[in-house]
Amino acid sequence: MNAIAAKLGEVGLPAPVSELAAKDWDVVIVGGGHNGLTAAAYLARAGRSVLVLERRERLGGACTLERPFDDDRYVVSPCAYVVGLLDDVVIDELQLHQRGFKYWMADPNLWVPFEDGTSFGQFLDDDATQRSLDALGLSKKDVDGYWAYEELFDDVRKLLRKGERDAWLGDTPTREEIEAMLGGDEEKIALVFEDSIAEVLDRYIDDERVKTALYGQGIIGTWGGPHEPGTASIKLMHYQGDMGDQGPVWGYVEGGMGMISFAIADAAAEAGASLACDVPVARILPGEGVELEDGTTIRARTVISNADPKVTLGLLGADAVRSADAAYLDRLERWKIRSPVVKFNAALDRLPNWTAAPGEDWPARATVDVCGTMAEAQEAFERCAAGEPAVGFGEIYVQTGYDPSPAPEGKQLMSVFGQYAPYDIADGDWESAREGVARQFIELIGRFAPDFEDVLADYEVLGPPDIESRIGLTGGNIFQGEVTPDQMWEGRLTARTPVEGVYLCGAATHPAGSVIALNGRNAAAAVLADTDGELPGA
Repeated sequence: MNAIAAKLGEVGLPAPVSELAAKDWDVVIVGGGHNGLTAAAYLARAGRSVLVLERRERLGGACTLERPFDDDRYVVSPCAYVVGLLDDVVIDELQLHQRGFKYWMADPNLWVPFEDGTSFGQFLDDDATQRSLDALGLSKKDVDGYWAYEELFDDVRKLLRKGERDAWLGDTPTREEIEAMLGGDEEKIALVFEDSIAEVLDRYIDDERVKTALYGQGIIGTWGGPHEPGTASIKLMHYQGDMGDQGPVWGYVEGGMGMISFAIADAAAEAGASLACDVPVARILPGEGVELEDGTTIRARTVISNADPKVTLGLLGADAVRSADAAYLDRLERWKIRSPVVKFNAALDRLPNWTAAPGEDWPARATVDVCGTMAEAQEAFERCAAGEPAVGFGEIYVQTGYDPSPAPEGKQLMSVFGQYAPYDIADGDWESAREGVARQFIELIGRFAPDFEDVLADYEVLGPPDIESRIGLTGGNIFQGEVTPDQMWEGRLTARTPVEGVYLCGAATHPAGSVIALNGRNAAAAVLADTDGELPGA
């Protein structure tokens, strides 16, 4: 474990603020999330003087570690739960494995129990997945349809990321270029830009259970139900990884997801970047640097914002953006950040007993989805859009299934990524609604694990306003902006802004939201290209 990880990212100040202000920096990075830290590491390795300013007491942004329960032996990743899109380019170039980054792939990568006691599992071994399909008694048409459905997404992944160029590295390809990369295939193009996840499932599969098992990957973090146009691209975004050359699968990080940020921070610090916590920035001063909330000015030729676009706009001021490019101001003001995501983090006395896997502990090493049908999910979204929390989908991660370290001996740690719950509640507010939302989680999980409430020792519920206030993500949007097709590819923001000396590096930039780190690398590459530098490799 590196020194930053040992402190859970609470690095304090590298020097008094007055000393930091006495220096002229090449680059100041606003926000110490994993992308800001990635940009810092590459820029420092290129010989630039870099200062990262994080408003919170710890590094990592949404990919960090906290102690939210009365028993502080539980260490929780509050927002980011599993890893799958972290790019091998960054892992290798920043030597993250040598800095303590270790993970296990979840197996089954997806397990979905049904209320009748049956279940479906996507295992790392295709033969095991086939046995799961067989156990459901599916028709040959549905079995073949399932494999064709998965192959469709995998083919698109390979064409976009393994072809003549990696579409996630550097500037985004245009739609015309993407269509060419897909060979002009109309179905693949529709998958990227138009289809709902329900449409694609309906084309390939008739069995309602299999549709129930699979639709969730198209709604993660999305302001929309499975029938909303463009939701197929949500699954595609989450299907673009190939970490460790293992394909589009997800895994658990030893110690929790914050260990990724802390490993990247270690690389940045080793390269000479200065990392400062509990230093809130009040204003970005284009061409000059930043002004802190205490009035101190930190001088820098270049400022990179790891904050989301709404926060960045507030730091710049509308007039500064308008004078640079009125159309860009309009784009930032129209940037969609609606979020239906609510988190349920729980300390457990023991593992729950799943009706579909009685007496078994292997579900704790899976990613588990608990949900109703697509129709139920669509109804839950519509209730959410009307201002009512309706938790009808939960994706469950049990960190201690592989890694007992973040919990007391013999105890378990569970996190649930839930939908749907709105930022604004029509009949009340989050303080009054919180326990009712917790009850929705308990009852949803209890449909498939009846003793869940009995094993529950402690929990926290984080609605969109809580994620906003704690992490700093406007609207509680974990991707710094919706990831439907209109805000992806050419619709995603670029690292370069029209404002002099100001860049973006957060999840709102290409390629996507989630823990990827290429956003930070792409930003560093843009800064270096614009200032006669060169991106350092491994």
